[in-house]
Amino acid sequence: MIKEAISGFSVNDLQKAIAFYTNILGFTVTAAKQDPVAHVHTPGGAVIFMYEKPNHKPAEFTILNLIVDDIDQSVDELKAKGIAFEHYDNEYLKTDEKGICRNGTPLIAWFKDPFGNFISVLQDN
Repeated sequence: MIKEAISGFSVNDLQKAIAFYTNILGFTVTAAKQDPVAHVHTPGGAVIFMYEKPNHKPAEFTILNLIVDDIDQSVDELKAKGIAFEHYDNEYLKTDEKGICRNGTPLIAWFKDPFGNFISVLQDN
């Protein structure tokens, strides 16, 4: 039987990824010195498997959703740390000047990690 299920994603530089997910996003990351893998521990208790892959190709979908109480404050804080948010203006998706989609719930904004993987910040209320 299945004991547990965790999600995972690849990066092409594990040490750089550990620094980003620790210093910019504030997660605890544990890694074995000899293996090109790490575990990202989220505030809600989930663990995400992150692994180094030399021929990494960025995910074309959101790999991680960060749930926040105040999306405006969170976007501002991440921008102050150098994060650039994606901007969309098409028939399916429109974002404001901050990069936040405010068409209903959840309020959501996307950015990419240094490896091109999409991450969202969302406020679900």
